[in-house]
Amino acid sequence: YWRAVGRPEKHRLATIRGGYHGDTFGAMGVCDPVTGMHERFRHVLPQHLFAARPLARPGEALHPDDVAGMAQLLGAHHQEVAAVVLEPVVQGAGGMWFYAPEYLNHVKALCDRYDVLLVFDEIATGFGRTGPLFACEHADVEPDILCLGKALTGGYMSLAATLTTSRVAHGISQDGGVLMHGPTFMANPLACAVAKRSIDLLFENDWPSHVSAIESQLASGLAPYAALPNVRDVRVFGAIGVVQTRDPVDVAAMQRVFVEAGVWIRPFNDLIYLMPPYVISPNDLERVTKAVGLGLDAIG
Repeated sequence: YWRAVGRPEKHRLATIRGGYHGDTFGAMGVCDPVTGMHERFRHVLPQHLFAARPLARPGEALHPDDVAGMAQLLGAHHQEVAAVVLEPVVQGAGGMWFYAPEYLNHVKALCDRYDVLLVFDEIATGFGRTGPLFACEHADVEPDILCLGKALTGGYMSLAATLTTSRVAHGISQDGGVLMHGPTFMANPLACAVAKRSIDLLFENDWPSHVSAIESQLASGLAPYAALPNVRDVRVFGAIGVVQTRDPVDVAAMQRVFVEAGVWIRPFNDLIYLMPPYVISPNDLERVTKAVGLGLDAIG
């Protein structure tokens, strides 16, 4: 976009620590460089800019330092920053951290002030996972670019989508060119048909009520584990539940416990997280949350 509108100096990205955006080179460049999964690629990835992630959780007031990091970063580097890239409210595989939605309002104001685009990665949170259709709605903030996937097709077919404002869409073509970037199977009819039906099914059902019920049951089912000595934190937001242990878990050993209990949960590092389907029954969800307890018992 910036190259097309005559601002090629704006070529770097800014983000916050603890993020995860995928495993291709561009996405890896904005994953956390220390706690992420891409240490082996550190010397070949583009070097972008990182601010501290906000510490305030949903429902808490922002701390003064929560906004200061991004404000200082953009104040010093806005002339070369093309966009701020964020997972709104919920950081996924970089740590499963939930932060105060108000942070998005502050970042949006900074982007407007410094003429920087705002990109929201809603691959994991889009289509109702946190309650509203998109997580950015918690702050009533509209990004310049929105990335969607995963629940777009319900996992039945591989498909992602990138949405932009008119400003970005028209700007990309301002120099007479078009966006010549996409995979071989981009917009293939079968995947698009699956996505359409998946979205239809979502809206044909009372998904907000399902997500709310899942949130309540996750909160009650996981809360007792917060008192265990090997647990650092328990947090729930929308249809996402997380138990964070004090030390990294033995993933293979814990998964054996889960399989024996008849559930499939994939922990990683110090995180046992649940993102159940919206159609899960209360009995099945209870079985899943109880299995988490069995896994925690197994690691002592």
